[in-house]
Amino acid sequence: MIRARTPGWAGRNYLLLTAAAIVTNLGTHGALIAAAFAVIQSGGDGGDVGLVAMARTLPLVLFLLIGGAIADRVPRHRVMVAANALNCVSQAVFAVLVLTGEARLWHMMLLTALCGTGQAFFSPAAEGMLMSSVDGEQASRAFAVFRMAMNGAGIGGAALGGALIAAFGPGWVLAIDAAAFAVAGGLRAFLDVRHVAERAPGGGLLADLREGWDEFVGRSWLWAIVAQFAVVVALVGAAESVYGPLVARDELGGARPWGLALAAFGVGTLGGAILMARWKPRRMLLVGTLGVFPIALPSAALAVPLDVVGLSVAMFVSGVAIEVFGVCWMTTLHQEIPEEKLSRVSAYDWFGSTAMLPLSTALAGPAESVFGRSNALWGSATVIVLVTALVLLVPDVRNLTRRTKQVTGSEPDAAGVTAAAGAPTVGAPTVAAMHAGGAPSPGALSVGGASPAGSPQPEAVEGAGSADAEGTVRGHG
Repeated sequence: MIRARTPGWAGRNYLLLTAAAIVTNLGTHGALIAAAFAVIQSGGDGGDVGLVAMARTLPLVLFLLIGGAIADRVPRHRVMVAANALNCVSQAVFAVLVLTGEARLWHMMLLTALCGTGQAFFSPAAEGMLMSSVDGEQASRAFAVFRMAMNGAGIGGAALGGALIAAFGPGWVLAIDAAAFAVAGGLRAFLDVRHVAERAPGGGLLADLREGWDEFVGRSWLWAIVAQFAVVVALVGAAESVYGPLVARDELGGARPWGLALAAFGVGTLGGAILMARWKPRRMLLVGTLGVFPIALPSAALAVPLDVVGLSVAMFVSGVAIEVFGVCWMTTLHQEIPEEKLSRVSAYDWFGSTAMLPLSTALAGPAESVFGRSNALWGSATVIVLVTALVLLVPDVRNLTRRTKQVTGSEPDAAGVTAAAGAPTVGAPTVAAMHAGGAPSPGALSVGGASPAGSPQPEAVEGAGSADAEGTVRGHG
């Protein structure tokens, strides 16, 4: 009966991956808000929120390259299930401590660090798994549907999470996220990988990492955009995971309006996915980079600060923009990077894009004390605009074009790119997602879906024990 209602290109693995992504997005978009308010509820200040966010992103940065190399060696679905199990346990313990009033700062830092470790291994593996789940001729349509499902779940998760926090407190939202990881891990355990050819081990882990590095540095457009996102993700992460919840508490009325603003970001990513499912710009990187400029809007809106309506409009526009970037970024990776090296290149993408995030979130509190919250936010918005303008000076960013046919003979897929990458979410780039639960790398920044360098990884930003920008930007899986 179920099979009769699904299109022919939606096979078993695709349906399982999409269902798991919906479940985890419902949980993590709410948990992204809950983690920040759990710190505030325990008596923490902006510096404490930043430390918890740093605790999640530091292991993410440290283990991403290893995770990418392993994902090109070990069956990817096993890596994904193990990461989901780790995130489930850490979130469950986090929830219990918050509900019993026993959560201390070091508890929250340790548990969110475990979440970041799980994401470091999950993200590179998830990208390859989704791409192998659909037929090449139908990849564009399949990935577009996947992204729309993810973004829709993110919208509901953010809005529901904010309401539940206001009504019952953050602990129950964290518990729901733990249950979501358990369900998603169970679904992924049933993935059929018999059709996936075994990968030759190559010359060892270090040799694999060197090969991925050669692919990365050999393309000026790749390392330039990743360098750009190292700055963008760091600034968006601090703005959305640290300053956003504080502005919501002091100026907007608490978690509920913040949840609505994040939901507006999700609506924007959904609109962007629909747009990019129909629009295939010829100069992909040029269009994608132009789409990064509006990502500065949420920081500016928080700096004023605008009321919840104005902030929601800014978040909506940035959501559309990040999805434009994410799809263009993933399409470029899909066209230019060999499939057998995609996880390793994706890992360098994530690594470069998130490398400065631990430092930026840790320094957000002190920066607020020295410069003031509004000045810090205005500075973030200004720097995002400047570094994005600099990237346009790279010739390959302006001139790289979509090929009519890929080397493999299949048509490059724009929509699919968004879904596969990973990234980003910048949990923060929704301000909160970019990254708060998700941050943007070039992939990450696709909040709603971008993979490290801007592309949204299928499930990249899942696992949020703390608000992290990178999830947002990349988009949750």
